[in-house]
Amino acid sequence: MLEAVFNNIIVKPREEKESTYGSILVPDLGIENVFRGTIVSIGEGCYSETRNFVPTILKKGQKVVIPISGTEIIEDDGYVYWICPENHVLAIMHC
Repeated sequence: MLEAVFNNIIVKPREEKESTYGSILVPDLGIENVFRGTIVSIGEGCYSETRNFVPTILKKGQKVVIPISGTEIIEDDGYVYWICPENHVLAIMHC
């Protein structure tokens, strides 16, 4: 299992369903730049330039929206995970 360090988070992507209208596939135009997923691991935090410890505020199990650009993909046991710093999270989903 992967474990996040410092202020990084590991997110497991949510399965996105394609929308159809009759037999026509309707693309989700916003899906290219961001994706939704669940945090499976989060680091404890990191030290700032002033040597103060800054703890992470997100929690394991939260559903988040993160940008696809600038993140890395890691495959572990057949699953795909995305890793990014906590401050790259665009939104927390409460549904």
